[in-house]
Amino acid sequence: MPISVPGSKRTPVRGSARDPRARGFGLRWRSAERGFTLVELMVVITVIGLASAAAVLAMPDSRGRLMDEAARFAVRTRAAHDGAILQARPVSLWVTPTGYGFDEWRGGRWTPIEDGPLAIERWNSGTAAGFGARERVMFDATGLADRPLTVTLRREGVRADVEIAADGSVHVAG
Repeated sequence: MPISVPGSKRTPVRGSARDPRARGFGLRWRSAERGFTLVELMVVITVIGLASAAAVLAMPDSRGRLMDEAARFAVRTRAAHDGAILQARPVSLWVTPTGYGFDEWRGGRWTPIEDGPLAIERWNSGTAAGFGARERVMFDATGLADRPLTVTLRREGVRADVEIAADGSVHVAG
């Protein structure tokens, strides 16, 4: 018993308009109907890879940004330490919940350093130091700190500690 409509299983006559070989398509025409070429798939994979890389780079990374800010603070503190030694004059660091700055001892009093790499700096938006008031640590002319101090920075539940030791060394701990 036939299961198809009569006439549907006819094979095209060679040379007729229905014969794909007669139109010059041959095997290429048939393979294009079956799926994508390797080049097309590779292009799609490359586009997906580039799009996902851009998405990952655009994602906010609060831990990385906080560690960068802590490292910048530590480097500037170390520069103040080195400046105290080079100038043979005490330099102090003060820290508040909103920012930090450096002072130098001139004429019998503390004078703010207002320009250059040791100018007053505010914490980036969303960052706060874990102090209720202003804290100060002083580096003497030999580079020693008058006391150890740990500055805890917080942002979006992430924490970074900058430790200033009595010998004047500065370390960042995450």
